[in-house]
Amino acid sequence: MPGVVIVGAQWGDEGKGKVVDLLAERAAAIVRFQGGNNAGHTIVRDGEEFKFHLIPSGILYPDKLCMIGNGVVLDPSILLGEIDGLKRRGVDVGNLRISANAHLIMPYHVLLDTAGEVKLGKLSIGTTRRGIGPCYADKALRLGIRVQDLLDEKILRKKIMAALEPKQQALRELSVQRRKLRKEAGEGAREGADRSLAEAPDPRLDLHAMTEEFAGYGHQLEPHIADTARLCWEALDSDRTVIFEGAQATLLDLDHGTYPFVTSSNPIAGAACVGAGVGPTDISEVWGVAKAYATRVGAGPFPTELDDAVGRHMLKRGREYGTTTGRERRCGWMDLVALRYAVRLNRMSALTITKLDVLSGIDPLRVAVRYRSREGAIFDSFPYHQSILHSAEPSYEDLPGFEDDLTECRSEADLPPQARAYLDFIADFAGVPIRLVGVGPGREEVVWIGGEPGVL
Repeated sequence: MPGVVIVGAQWGDEGKGKVVDLLAERAAAIVRFQGGNNAGHTIVRDGEEFKFHLIPSGILYPDKLCMIGNGVVLDPSILLGEIDGLKRRGVDVGNLRISANAHLIMPYHVLLDTAGEVKLGKLSIGTTRRGIGPCYADKALRLGIRVQDLLDEKILRKKIMAALEPKQQALRELSVQRRKLRKEAGEGAREGADRSLAEAPDPRLDLHAMTEEFAGYGHQLEPHIADTARLCWEALDSDRTVIFEGAQATLLDLDHGTYPFVTSSNPIAGAACVGAGVGPTDISEVWGVAKAYATRVGAGPFPTELDDAVGRHMLKRGREYGTTTGRERRCGWMDLVALRYAVRLNRMSALTITKLDVLSGIDPLRVAVRYRSREGAIFDSFPYHQSILHSAEPSYEDLPGFEDDLTECRSEADLPPQARAYLDFIADFAGVPIRLVGVGPGREEVVWIGGEPGVL
C-alpha cells in the first residue's frame, strides 16, 4: 500500500508543487491534507506557469484523482475562482474531489484574522490574513461550518447563526479598530459623520445574505464533494500509489515549528493520516523538499538570514516572491541544523533539493552546522527553547562554489564537482539520501540521483 507523503523541510516555498507534479505521473491519486489558501504551489509545464492555492498539484493529469482532504480549510470563493481559472486554460477539473468534512473559511474568519494582526502591531505574526487561524480555531471550538453543510440550507443557517453569536464582541472590537485606523490615516475630520457607518454591521456578515451566498457555493461544488477518505482507502487497498501533499512546512508546524510564528495546522508527515483519513501503516515513504538555500516569509526567527548582496542575489535570481501574497521572501544560507531536525521529525526517507541553480556564481557556499547562543553555549541540535533560537548565531562550514549554469544538467554526472560535493555534504549531515535535484523552474529541469524511479 504505497502512500508517499511530500512535506516541506524548511519554512515553506521549497517547491513542493513541482515535486508533487513529477511524482503524480507515477501515482493514482493526490490528496492535499492540511492548510488553506494561505499556501501556494507553482508549477511550470511546457513554459506555462500554474499557481495553485487549494487544488492539489496533480490536477494537470486528467486521469489522476485529486482530492482536498478533511484537514484542509477552504474558502469556497477562492476554490471556485481556481476551478474557473483552470477551465479557462483548458484544464479538466472533473477529477477533483473535496472532502465533505473539510471546514469552510467564512467572511468573519477573514475579518477576525486581519483585526488580530492589526491589533498585535509590531508583534504581529505575519499571517496572510486569509482567515486560516480563526477557521481552525472554530473547528476546535466545534463551531465550524463544513463542506457538507453547504448541501442543506437549513443546517447551514443554524450553524452560521451559532458561530456568529460568540463573535459579536470581537466584531464590535473590529469596528473600533477600523475607526482607529481611519483616524490614523488622516480621516479624523470625517470620523463623526462616518461613525455610524463604521459601527454598522459589515454587510458581509448578514446572516441571510451569507446563507444564500454559501448555499450557492454548495450548488456549484456539489459534483466534487465526496468521501475522500474512502477514495484513499480504495486506491491504497488496490496497491495503487497515493501522494499526500502538504502545504507550508515543518518549521511552520503548529506544535513543532518556531511558535508562535507558525501556521495554524500541522504540515508534518504525521498529520497526513489525520488530514486525509488514513492509518499510519498506509504511509510507506516520506519525501522532504528543501531549497539549496533557505527562505522565510513573515516574522519569526531565521538564524541564517542574509541582509547583503548574497541574500539579494538569492532573492532576485530565485524569484523569491510569495505565490499567495507577492511578499519578498527573506533569504539565507542552508541551515543544516534545522534540516536535520525536520528529517528526524518527519522520519524522511528521501530529500529533494530545489533551486540548486540559484547558487551558481556564489563562492564560497556556506552551510550552518551548529548554533551558538548569546551566552556562548554550542547547540548541535535544534534548540527547543524559543529564546535560544531567536538569538542563535550560526556556525558555518564553507564549501567551494561553482560558476556553471546548471539548467541543462539532466544527470548527476552533468553537475559540476563542487555542486555534487555540496549535495553530498547535505545528505551526509542530514542522514538521508537526496533523490531529486531541481536545476531550473521547468518540470523537466531536474536531476534524478540514482536514476529516475518507475511506479513508486
